[in-house]
Amino acid sequence: MLSHLFRSVVGVLAAGSLVFPFEGGFISLFDGKTLKGWIYVGEGTNGYHAQEGILICPDHETGNLFSEQEYADFVLRFEFRLEEGSNNGLAIRSPLRNDAHLTGMEIQILDDGASRYRGILKPTQYHGSLYGVFPAKSGYLKPVGEWNQQEVRVEGSRVRVTLNGTVILDADLSTVSDPAVLKAHPGLRRSSGHVGFLGHKSRVEFRHIEIKELPTP
Repeated sequence: MLSHLFRSVVGVLAAGSLVFPFEGGFISLFDGKTLKGWIYVGEGTNGYHAQEGILICPDHETGNLFSEQEYADFVLRFEFRLEEGSNNGLAIRSPLRNDAHLTGMEIQILDDGASRYRGILKPTQYHGSLYGVFPAKSGYLKPVGEWNQQEVRVEGSRVRVTLNGTVILDADLSTVSDPAVLKAHPGLRRSSGHVGFLGHKSRVEFRHIEIKELPTP
């Protein structure tokens, strides 16, 4: 018990602001130095790169960076830092495709308070939303330039997003019955796939990317 508490405290101090409680079973997806374990899908040259422990999606990148391994049920934890107007996405249960927001599922990563988005965002486009399907609660992002901590738990038909300690999305995929939505988002039916980051021509930084697989029924 004391060793677990010590490791938890050390993790908080090392990261500076981590809110994740200690929990065993997680493995790192990013070694901080290379893109080992990742697959790039996109046109042109892969712009994602590692720098001093940070995975960087540069402001010109439109490609997707996926985990080599596929996952069914899992908990994914990571930190991210936005610039003014930053736009990215987290792919879950996705195939290795450019249209992961449809053929898989996309959790929005967005500086939704930026002036460029004022008055134009749909409810399902705010940060943490399951793009085009379920809206997330807004107002829990830290100021631009600060590190945010996010946990995404995918278990069966349930997708839960926790941002900086607050649950902002708790969705049940099985409740989606609108034929138009199901047709537009066939990825909602997927039970496994890759996780990854979806470039949208803006710089976003990631670190401390780790995942824990959950047992499937």
